[in-house]
Amino acid sequence: MWYVYILQCKDKTFYTGVTTNLKRRVEEHNDSVLGAKYTKGRRPVKLIYSVRRKDKSRALKEECRIKKLSRAEKLKLLDFYG
Repeated sequence: MWYVYILQCKDKTFYTGVTTNLKRRVEEHNDSVLGAKYTKGRRPVKLIYSVRRKDKSRALKEECRIKKLSRAEKLKLLDFYG
């Protein structure tokens, strides 16, 4: 199972990614050198959205779709699922 997730950074920006282990990946973003370059200077990050996908291909397509959304559209997505 793959997860597409959105993190909210300390500066209120969003980061979107994919992983097979959501708990581990969020911990990496907050506490490890394995976190994304984008989130390293914006810690702590908070998981605000996740959705499961059956395979990596579907997860990457969903990640790409989300990344193309404007901030306002992302807020609507979060509101809808929140």
